[in-house]
Amino acid sequence: MKLLRGFIRFVDAVNYRVGRVAMYGIFAMMAILLWSSISKTFFNPSLWTLEMAQFAMVAYYILGGPYSIQLGSNVRMDLLYGGWSPRRKAAVDVITVLFLIFYLGCLLWGAVGSTAYSLGYYGSEPFSFFGNLISGFATGGAEGAGDVLGRPERSPTAWRPYLWPIKTIMIFGFTLMLFQALSELCKDILRLGGKEVPDVL
Repeated sequence: MKLLRGFIRFVDAVNYRVGRVAMYGIFAMMAILLWSSISKTFFNPSLWTLEMAQFAMVAYYILGGPYSIQLGSNVRMDLLYGGWSPRRKAAVDVITVLFLIFYLGCLLWGAVGSTAYSLGYYGSEPFSFFGNLISGFATGGAEGAGDVLGRPERSPTAWRPYLWPIKTIMIFGFTLMLFQALSELCKDILRLGGKEVPDVL
């Protein structure tokens, strides 16, 4: 039980801090869209604003997702669930969170493959590619990593930004969300056993 509580405290503390920082991303997105409106009205329209606002929105909701799960502010169907006892809620949540963990695992697997592709890897072993990339960087620095990298993927728009930064954020966000789902599973196990759940917030 000590191990479960330590895991919960660590994951919740990390996701709390990341979520509190990520929630200010909405202001970055608003500033980008405000500049887009100003530039279209008074100057030449900026090519980068719409796509950059989309990237900011993706980072905002993916990095804020674990914090949302932690607060319990994700969408739920409370027609039956709202009237249940905490123990019964925990029993049902133990089952439903397993589906969430599976789903997040699939998203993370796809994000790793997509990020490897965006870095110029076209094979079927993205995890070995990242292992080679890390070992290349460790032994030869940026030049060693450059030997492993291929031609980076770019967006097909007029601005043509590289896509690997936002895809890397997706890997980071899905990993945090997966750990938060595991933390919620641990909390439900403690509740079912009648044990006290640590409160990080």
